[in-house]
Amino acid sequence: MTTQPLPSKLHVVVLDDYQQLIGSSADWSRLGAESTVTFLAEHLEGSDLIDALIDAQVVVAVRERTPLPAEILAQLPELRLIVTAGMWNASIDLDAARARGIEVCGTRGIDGSAAELTWALILAALRHVPDEDRSMRNGGWQTTIGTDLEGHTLGVIGLGRLGSRVARIGIAFGMEVLAWSTHLDQQHARQLGVTPVAKEELLRRSDVVSLHLKLSDRSRGTIGAAELSIMKPTAWLINTSRGPLVDESALLDILDQRRIGGAALDVYDREPLPSDHRLRSLPNTVLTPHLGYVTVDTYRRFFSDAVEDIMALQDGSPIRVLPR
Repeated sequence: MTTQPLPSKLHVVVLDDYQQLIGSSADWSRLGAESTVTFLAEHLEGSDLIDALIDAQVVVAVRERTPLPAEILAQLPELRLIVTAGMWNASIDLDAARARGIEVCGTRGIDGSAAELTWALILAALRHVPDEDRSMRNGGWQTTIGTDLEGHTLGVIGLGRLGSRVARIGIAFGMEVLAWSTHLDQQHARQLGVTPVAKEELLRRSDVVSLHLKLSDRSRGTIGAAELSIMKPTAWLINTSRGPLVDESALLDILDQRRIGGAALDVYDREPLPSDHRLRSLPNTVLTPHLGYVTVDTYRRFFSDAVEDIMALQDGSPIRVLPR
């Protein structure tokens, strides 16, 4: 199918600009004086989402904050291009988009951002930083006792681009690092100084278990009640990848029963996390609002690339097209 260029006069809608920072993260004026760019700060769903996008030729999705399934796309007759931050987005129905002649393009990112947040959560959890911060602000002094990293064991589930970064940092801290995934490259693991093991052994031996898998039908529920029951009673579960990798109900139960040390989470089954969600009230958690990619440098990369993607399709030559 021949790619039809976008018109010079565009209506672009950027979804889920929660902090209203995306407008200043790129030069959107490059799209031309005739084009308009709307930045939606509020998360929209259902008919509200359709109403907001009904006249848009281009939609920019911030990672997977808003799903764009076939039933939504079918009600957007003007839509010609979806740009997602990153080069993969499980919340966009790629087949439905392409069947309707909608191009789907991505952007580059910065690999270090999510790995760095993973370690921020690990350190905050094991040294009780949120608790001690609250205590200090309330006039208190030392109230907790922390756990060292050196000499302890890190289990990395998923040793791809991000998991490998997390593993290397663990080694630098003097940790023993174990790794497991369904198709783990054992040679790659050993070259990193990581020991490949079975899933059950990783969960049984690790003081910190960190998830670094893509969400798919195969990986959904990788950590469930059976897996959580194997973990040490002092171990922490870290998830900066995707919420549904963990059975949320099982995790809530085991945290309620204090059968593991706790969970440090940046991702959730439903985002934004509802204000009355049980996770918010559990004391053995460290919670952040999906900040893995939310940095100045990453936003500049994401949205400068998004502008370039739109301009490229205006020229009839799409770039960074998501693989089929």
